Amino acid sequence: MNRHTLSNGLRIVHHEDPTTQMVAVNILYNVGARHEDPEHTGYAHLLEHLMFEGSVNIPDYDAHVQFAGGENNAWTNNDFTNYYLTMPRSNVETAFWLESDRMTGLSLTEQSVEVQKGVVIEEFKQRHLNRPYGDIQHLIRAMAYKVHPYRWPTIGLCVDHIERATLSNVLNFYHRYYAPSNAILSVVGNITFDEAVRLSEKWFGSIQNHSNCHLEHDAIKNLTIEPVQTRIHRKTVYRSVPADMLVMAFHMGDRKSREYHVCDLITDLLSAGQSSRLVRHLIHDLHLFTSIDAYIQGSIDEGLLYVMGRLTEDTTLAQAEQALWDELTLLKRTTVAPEELNKVRNRAESERTFNNINYLNRAVAMAQLELIGQDRELTDELARYCTVSAEEIRQTARKLFTKKNCCVLHYRSNSSQGRFHLKH
Repeated sequence: MNRHTLSNGLRIVHHEDPTTQMVAVNILYNVGARHEDPEHTGYAHLLEHLMFEGSVNIPDYDAHVQFAGGENNAWTNNDFTNYYLTMPRSNVETAFWLESDRMTGLSLTEQSVEVQKGVVIEEFKQRHLNRPYGDIQHLIRAMAYKVHPYRWPTIGLCVDHIERATLSNVLNFYHRYYAPSNAILSVVGNITFDEAVRLSEKWFGSIQNHSNCHLEHDAIKNLTIEPVQTRIHRKTVYRSVPADMLVMAFHMGDRKSREYHVCDLITDLLSAGQSSRLVRHLIHDLHLFTSIDAYIQGSIDEGLLYVMGRLTEDTTLAQAEQALWDELTLLKRTTVAPEELNKVRNRAESERTFNNINYLNRAVAMAQLELIGQDRELTDELARYCTVSAEEIRQTARKLFTKKNCCVLHYRSNSSQGRFHLKH
């Protein structure tokens, strides 16, 4: 992987891939829901929508992408916002032009902000308020985090925050975070390093950081540290859903820690595939769940490891919870067999290896690794998974899977409740 930094602070990471005629130009901004004011949440996601509204120079962003034979998309999470373009190598300069123009300035108006607010509010309602189990993230995050901004999901804490957003609010957020010194440009595909640097200097080199942007490359300093949880947190809700669901969340290490990779493999041991422990024991053998899953949040700061599943009609939440605790206790008390450990390590290696064959996936992964500042080569990241030991899994399980480190949500079905509403 090649690197270059412009005088304005924009970081460039590059990898040449002559096996394709395409180029991925990915730009990651170090801003997500964690950087929002607790009274004005949902702005990072709203601004992602507004970044496609065009500028004075380019009123119709998507049209130029299509004319050049390219594709584009974006997403936001709690830690960052990511935009990507894929272009034929012959039209790659169009990608640099388009992204530099959006960084220079948007032509936002009261009308465009109102339109996208409406789109985001509708998304909020469809995915989180009116969708079965859609408010789980709001409920669990509020239980697990009391001071850290992970206590609200990317969409925002509530619809009211988005409804109250003004053009001035959005522009202030844009000027604070959308700047060269707060961005990483990742270029992967059939393009040389020299050409990638030349085009970066040409289109991004003259962009100045905004006067109110005083950010460092790492996450914003002095971000509130979440206190250690000292007792189990429980909550029961009733919703109009087809079946009861049990959700358990455990605090875990941050993205830079060794614990992150160990936890990732633990969730694979628990629920990845039909031969995994929870699927085999709790679905097929005991018939307690109809579906079950375990996964990590993947956040840069200390995150959450989730274990959750839908119950069969004859299973009580107390039975389901005890069965899960039994499985987690077994992981704490016994050593994972070599063949079981090799299975999940091989799975992790193959998934990431095949994923990184694609030039776009590689561009996205490179930008994220550059942001966290560790395992800056994709092979280094892969090695972390391949070297996880059985004893590390047992010790990490002993540390994490305790009552005082757990948030338990009993999500109960109640057909008489009708349409449900998110409460704060």
